[in-house]
Amino acid sequence: MRFRPWRHPEFWPVAVLLLLWLVNALFTPNFARIEVKDGRLYGSMIDIVYRGAQVMLLAVGMAVVVATRGIDLSVGSVMAICGAVAARLLVADHTPAVAIAAALGIALALGLWNGTLVALVGMQPIVATLILLVAGRGLAQLITDGQIITFRQPAFEALARGALLGVPFPIWLTALVAGLVWLLMRTTAIGMYVEAIGGNERAARLCGLRVGAIKLAAYVLSGLCAGVAGLVATADIRAADANNCGLYLELDAILAVVLGGTSLLGGRIRLLGALTGALIMQTITTVLLMRNVDPAYALVVKAVVAVLVCMIYTPAFSRRIARLAHSEASTA
Repeated sequence: MRFRPWRHPEFWPVAVLLLLWLVNALFTPNFARIEVKDGRLYGSMIDIVYRGAQVMLLAVGMAVVVATRGIDLSVGSVMAICGAVAARLLVADHTPAVAIAAALGIALALGLWNGTLVALVGMQPIVATLILLVAGRGLAQLITDGQIITFRQPAFEALARGALLGVPFPIWLTALVAGLVWLLMRTTAIGMYVEAIGGNERAARLCGLRVGAIKLAAYVLSGLCAGVAGLVATADIRAADANNCGLYLELDAILAVVLGGTSLLGGRIRLLGALTGALIMQTITTVLLMRNVDPAYALVVKAVVAVLVCMIYTPAFSRRIARLAHSEASTA
């Protein structure tokens, strides 16, 4: 059988990302330039991955939830709550380890809350997570008393500002989280169970799968990923900003998952595609800023790119590619 890579859903987002990088390396000054300062790598391509780390972390958890035919609109608010909790503990002279553990514990509890409403109570995922989207932002503001809490704690700030072997630590952290989730989904039966539930929940129940427990675990994982992203965001600005931390990032995470080839109808987990989708959006934003384009236009450009990439996944486009490949094979 002839190998046809374009038939793989993750081929197109990776191809679009590589094309974006190639075009900008040729036509955008200093885009491909990478230099080392004080033992740390700097450059536009490093900055793309570094700045896109938060959305990539959210996209990892979102991809698993979407695979169950669910959605998590609360991840931005979870980021804000976790950042607020960590900052409160840091200014109260608690150690970074305590602040991180407490924030991730809260993230786990919030993911458990979402999972309980969806899997046990039976709420629609969009409704259940919308509740926390709204209430969570208010809870974060209550934790911070409506103020921006600033702190100075080098060990905690290293989550966003540190580097390992020259590579910014958020990149390593994202790779670690994505790698662990990939191993969990591809080397254990859990990934198969998640996809089975998203593909046909009734059949999964008849096969004896614990659908409620698996859905619950998916939302807990999404909450934990959002908690990690919230810690990175808070460490990056050395402050807890309940009004802006994670604002609208839930939409970026969903868009990243869709751009990566994951259907919102569930049934498949495309982790590589989700990460690639986040990098595509961050690449567009970075390039427009380098060209001194008004940031407001970045939203329009990202929307246009999203439409074009999503059109690639349509059956009509697939049929055109198949006919083109067949005609080339016939003339060969």
